[in-house]
Parts: sequence; structure tokens; C-alpha cells
Amino acid sequence: MKSSWSFVIVAGGKGLRLGGTPKQLRLLGGSPLWTWSARCAQVLFDAGEIAELVLVVPSGQEELFDRSFLTMPLRCVAGGTTRTDSVRSGLSAASGAFVLVHDGARPFLSPGLCRRLMAATTERHGAIPLCPVNDALKIQTKSGPVSLDRGTVRATQTPQAFPRRPLLNVLGEGATFLDEAEAWLESGGGLSTVEGDRMNFKITDEADWKIARALAAKPVTVRTGHGFDVHPLVPGRALFLGGVRVEAPLGLDGHSDADIVCHAVSDALLGAAGLPDLGTLFPASEERYRDADSYELLRQVLLRVVAEGWDILWVDVTLHAQIPRLGSCLASVRDRMGELFDREEEPRFNIKVKSGEKVGSVGSGASMECHALATIRRGG
Repeated sequence: MKSSWSFVIVAGGKGLRLGGTPKQLRLLGGSPLWTWSARCAQVLFDAGEIAELVLVVPSGQEELFDRSFLTMPLRCVAGGTTRTDSVRSGLSAASGAFVLVHDGARPFLSPGLCRRLMAATTERHGAIPLCPVNDALKIQTKSGPVSLDRGTVRATQTPQAFPRRPLLNVLGEGATFLDEAEAWLESGGGLSTVEGDRMNFKITDEADWKIARALAAKPVTVRTGHGFDVHPLVPGRALFLGGVRVEAPLGLDGHSDADIVCHAVSDALLGAAGLPDLGTLFPASEERYRDADSYELLRQVLLRVVAEGWDILWVDVTLHAQIPRLGSCLASVRDRMGELFDREEEPRFNIKVKSGEKVGSVGSGASMECHALATIRRGG
């Protein structure tokens, strides 16, 4: 079967009714519209059911259609001024005895529909998918609308399947048809029908595009992670908070530079993403992390989280400290951390300081504590 079928995607139109970027090149779910149909063809090729793909594109725009993701034999050819011209171009470039002709503006094509069509096609009979019409139908006349029996009407979809050479012959040079089935029927050819698929709709206008985008959107996952850290205050150590060196008589003790803000934020991000904690990734038992720059470790954590597909929405920090007074340095910390998190002047990082109220280790000036919350999102 594989050597007898070609798959032709007609993507040679200008998409004028949708406007803007040519319809077939608009990104749907992160991929150009035409590639959705091409991936269906790839599934059929991998299953040994078709031999090749022929992609019909606007003349002179061949380089805009990146085909590198496909691993099947492929020809890219220029279309014509009408859809029928483009179909003729695709059929002429194909080599299979049979062909599936599909509109590149129908992204939600299923391999199952293709298989039904292929099974119903013979050397003398083509096959098309039909769907019932659920809306009440009217014919607009000069005297007003007249009801039409929707029970006798069906909507025609693509792909449409035919023996390739006979279809090319009936299309005729210079003739124009709404679809291949119209030309086939006018020539007296036999035509079988299969059940269509309502998901296999054609994107024609902006309303169709909005529906397609909603269907193609990946499920959105939002998570929140909590990070906590505590370090003792000791003399003879520099004090680092959020990547900023703060002038103070005491600093935080630790294996790294003990930047308590960066540590708490790192663990909040890692926890939200379901990754190992900071101590596991950068263990204090390893000498190479002695006096490590925690701001740079946070940068590495951020890269890990982003590599997992997460987008950081917001980071909120509460620093618990009695001494030194930190109000004057908060703006610097916020700016420094904003270099990692803010996007196009939209702040995504916040920090507050609470005193120890002379209670416990923090209140006595023996330590600092820090809590951080990070909200991240994936998908959509």
C-alpha cells in the first residue's frame, strides 16, 4: 500500500479573509498551521501507509516552509492563482497511483479519517468525507429566505481521495472547481463517502482561528513553591543579601557566601518545579562550593526551571532580621533580583523585612531567617 499513495497538502493560498501573516504560516500552538497536517502525513508514512508528501506553497515562498522536522520523502512545489491550479501542481509532482488531497488550513486531521478514505477508494471510485449539517438552513431569495431540508445536505471536508492520474485528467487545464469531488462528479466518476470529523474544520476567518487556538492550547499548570533558610550572624563575614553586598558589622555564616535570600528563592523555585533542593544540587560537602556566589547559583537554578518549560510569574520574599537595619538596602536588593526575574519593566520580585521583635534567635541578633514563595506556570 505504501508505494501507491501520495499525500498532497494544498497550502498555496494567500489567506486574505484572515488577514495579516499568510494563514498557513501563522503559529498555532507554537507551530506553523501547515505543519499540523504534515505531522498527520508523517504518522501515515511511519505506519507504511503512504510513500511521500507533496507540499504546495505560494510561488516564491518555498524557503518560508521549514520541512526539516519531517523524515519522509517530500516535494515542495509552487501553487497557482486558484486552488484548482495548486491542486494540479501537487498532483503533477506526486508519484503515487492514489492521492489524498488536503487543505493545509484544516489542522486537526486524524489518521483515522485518512484511513477510512483510503479504504473506500478504488481505481474507479474516489472517496470524500461528509458531515451532517446541524444548523437550520435557508435559501436567500428576492422574496425572502426559504427553508431547506438539512437532512439532505452534507458539508464536504478534505482530504479527498482519488486515483491520481484520472483526477489530474478531469481537473482540466484552466478549469476551476470548488473541490476535487465537483470535477470528479462532472466527469461521471463514481464517488464513495465516509463519515467526516467535526474536528477537521477549516480555518477561514478570525472566529475559526480563535477556536483553533483554544483547541491547540496546552493545559495550563500553575504551581507555588516555598523556600526557607536560616544562617547565624557572625563577625568577620561579609553580608550578602539577594546578590547585594550590604555594609554591616556582622555577616551570615555558611559554606557558600550564605546569601539567605538567594537560598530561599532557589528552594522555592526548585520546590515549585518538583526538582531537588539547593543542598542536593550544590552540596556543602563539596569544596568547590566554598564561598560560592549564591546569586550565580540562583541563576543556574533559574535556568534549570526554565529548561523544564516553566515560566516564573512571581517571587515574594520575607526576610526576618533584627540587625542590621536593612530598610535602606531593600531597593538595591529588589533591583538586583529584578535583573533575573523582571520582564520588560514588569516587576516579578518583591521583598519585605520583618524584625525579630527581640524574640528568639532572630530577635537577639544571633541569626536571620528568610521565607520565599515562587509561583510558576507551564503550558497555555
